[in-house]
Amino acid sequence: MTALFALATALLWGLADFGGGLLTRRIPALTVVVASQAIAVVVLGAIVIATGGWSEIGPDLWYAVAAGVVGPVAMLCFYKALALGPMGVVSPLGSLGVVVPVSVGLLIGDRPGLLQFAGIGVAVVGIVLAGGPELRGAPVQRQAVLLTLVAAFGFGSVMALIAEASSTLTGLFLALFVQRVTNVLVGGGALYVSVKRGGRALPEGGGGMRVVWAAAPALAFVGLADVAANGTYSIAAQNGPVTVAAVLANLYPVVTALAARGVLKERLRAVQAAGAGLALVGTVLLATG
Repeated sequence: MTALFALATALLWGLADFGGGLLTRRIPALTVVVASQAIAVVVLGAIVIATGGWSEIGPDLWYAVAAGVVGPVAMLCFYKALALGPMGVVSPLGSLGVVVPVSVGLLIGDRPGLLQFAGIGVAVVGIVLAGGPELRGAPVQRQAVLLTLVAAFGFGSVMALIAEASSTLTGLFLALFVQRVTNVLVGGGALYVSVKRGGRALPEGGGGMRVVWAAAPALAFVGLADVAANGTYSIAAQNGPVTVAAVLANLYPVVTALAARGVLKERLRAVQAAGAGLALVGTVLLATG
């Protein structure tokens, strides 16, 4: 069950990142984040009311609040690092967030077998290579590396926090709702500050708000896929070794790369193909170990 839900997480996160990447070509990144999460808030609010999730209110929800604060900060750092580039360095470094939940799992007593330890190592290398790291070319600014590492730590922390936010299904719906409300508040505040400083909230050129409304179905998919991924990861982490769940869930860069290959006809670089292969080998080792 852990492997199944963790792989579902990787699929959902990978598709959400691919969809978000396409949207940010037309709409400012902060607007994509806030709009997609706002849609998720509405849907999750309805689910919480329908399932009676309000009865699960308790101190564990502070983990969800913390995840809701850390997530947008990590995302903003990551977007800023991508802007500084080169993306071929920034993107693979962002995958190193897997170290946080894996470390948490080891600290709370996870003891993977020999095959699983080998699978963790192989899968992590595959994840990094799947991002297409640039080992030569333009120099990397120190600020870009620092921002990327902050983002990676943030992404990993969100995984660890949301796994602790609830132990029941209805409680998980409430925790995800609280996380998303916090995301919207933090992201909305950042968007407001950005606009006050001369940034854009709407696409350049004609269309403006019409472009955002036209993209509503895609924004809904991105927001809901991200929510579902958090949910499946929480279930995976609660029903098996966190170390295994975290590594398998972090295969999402492979999904994003394959989606770009299938939809946009982007050619995988040799290093990306090798990374995808290693990630698959690591997955098999983790699942059979």
